[in-house]
Amino acid sequence: METAERLTAADIAHCDFSFDIRSELVAPYRDPVADARPVEPYRKAYAFDADDFAGIGPDRLLAVAREGGRVVGYILISESWNGYASVDDIAVDRAARGAGLAVRLMDRAVQWARERDLPGIRLETQSNNVAACRFYRRHGFVLGGYDAYQYRTFPALRAEVALFWYLMLPDP
Repeated sequence: METAERLTAADIAHCDFSFDIRSELVAPYRDPVADARPVEPYRKAYAFDADDFAGIGPDRLLAVAREGGRVVGYILISESWNGYASVDDIAVDRAARGAGLAVRLMDRAVQWARERDLPGIRLETQSNNVAACRFYRRHGFVLGGYDAYQYRTFPALRAEVALFWYLMLPDP
């Protein structure tokens, strides 16, 4: 992992950060990674906004993973209003998945949070990103809550539920 000061669309033009949706988690989220129901499969991807990666400074971290000099993954983390570190974005190129890059990126985020004596890390994902939820659970995150209305103003996302995950960091 290396720290970067910015990330541009050109840096990741070769990457496919899309992910496949085959199931979705369902309320009441008692066991959020086990309580899933199948859905008609589809592929989802988020648009890249270079403005999200501007202004990297002491209160934000952009860590990138490279293969052959090319970016194949990244994590963007910042200090949140509530005193936690916040994972603002994490992505690994489809072709590079399964090699442990997401674990290494998240480990770098944990290190960054510990360096700042933050109590933990929070992140948000959606109820239909089951693979990400399973990854967060394996990494030690627990579901702290959800918001069934967060995406209601976006017609394409109305059925999605925002899930808020937390990784509590022990005192050193």
